[in-house]
Amino acid sequence: MHYILFDDTCRDRLLPFTHTRPVADVRCGILTMRERWELCTKEKTATLTEQYLQQVYPLHTGSDNMYINGAVFGTHALTTAIQDLQPGHKLVHGEVIIAARIPGGSFDIRAFHDHIQALPAQLLEGEVHALKNVWDIFTFNDRAIRDDFHLLTKGRKSAPIPDGVVVTGSEQVFLEDSAKVYAGCIINATTGPVYIGADAEILEGTLIRGPLAACAHSVIKMGAKIYGATTIGPGCKVGGEINNAVFFANSNKSHDGYLGNAVIGEWCNLGADTNASNLKNNYDEIKIWDEAANRSVRTGLTFCGLMMGDHSKCAINTMFNTGTIVGVSCNIFGGGFPEKFVRSFSWGGSEGVVPYDFNRAMETAGRMMARRNLQLSAADIEMYRHIYNNSRN
Repeated sequence: MHYILFDDTCRDRLLPFTHTRPVADVRCGILTMRERWELCTKEKTATLTEQYLQQVYPLHTGSDNMYINGAVFGTHALTTAIQDLQPGHKLVHGEVIIAARIPGGSFDIRAFHDHIQALPAQLLEGEVHALKNVWDIFTFNDRAIRDDFHLLTKGRKSAPIPDGVVVTGSEQVFLEDSAKVYAGCIINATTGPVYIGADAEILEGTLIRGPLAACAHSVIKMGAKIYGATTIGPGCKVGGEINNAVFFANSNKSHDGYLGNAVIGEWCNLGADTNASNLKNNYDEIKIWDEAANRSVRTGLTFCGLMMGDHSKCAINTMFNTGTIVGVSCNIFGGGFPEKFVRSFSWGGSEGVVPYDFNRAMETAGRMMARRNLQLSAADIEMYRHIYNNSRN
């Protein structure tokens, strides 16, 4: 059987992060949605997404295909229900299509959604969690870290906690064998589990309050203050004060400054003393810009901070207002607050924004990736060109 993760109709509400990835590759918890499904099914997955993304995230089909909603949080119980599906049927919970088993054939994403509407439905009882809006990435992160901690550590033994590290709730702390935690760190896991991944480093004097995930090869710098529920994705480096934030991968907030109730994509860099507001002075509900709908929408939240798409950067002392959305490959600098929506490939700040030259943007992206011995592929560049062209419309 071929397992294929498809983009749910919530995709447009997860921008700017789904500009550059399918819904399945959004990180929430310790894992991405894809990693969680692959852990539960014990199978590698392909992707059904927007056409401009398919070269980067290939679609492979066979004679028996199980399409799974990439916005749904995978569990062992859901996996069992999915594997019991009969060919030509779909699994449904309320209005959410969880999976569909389709023999043969191949679809683009729109034809697929048309096709599954007519399939006979098997109704699923019980609890199902799924991403619907971009702010769900940080609001669901607490539960997701707890669930992923159980998935990843069940039946396993943590590496020993080093001398000189002060821990409360040690039964909820798990260190992979190659993780490094230095003396002087204080970890409180009574408020939630703390997972420290392979080759991750927690430097001296760090204060951690769970739930927290420091994923593989991440670094939490000296004296950082990290409140849960926070995920530091693979290869990220962070410092300063962070509260309930999700970093996808290979992004940096290495210096002092505050970030709360926020989501930072891949290959981002926040300059020293960057501060992002997550609470309005009048404690009112926060609205954010819905790029696909081209309008402001209510979040229902009192706390909502910065959402920054892949390859975006900001200079030292940058300030962001509550609920600011920054698109893909932006370079933000200057005094004052930039607009609350900064479209992809923008250059500037509060004093004005101009389009970021595409070739210069790709050169910057290439230089940052080269520091991790990675490079943009031809398919990556075409994907970014599509985003660039659409951002100018």
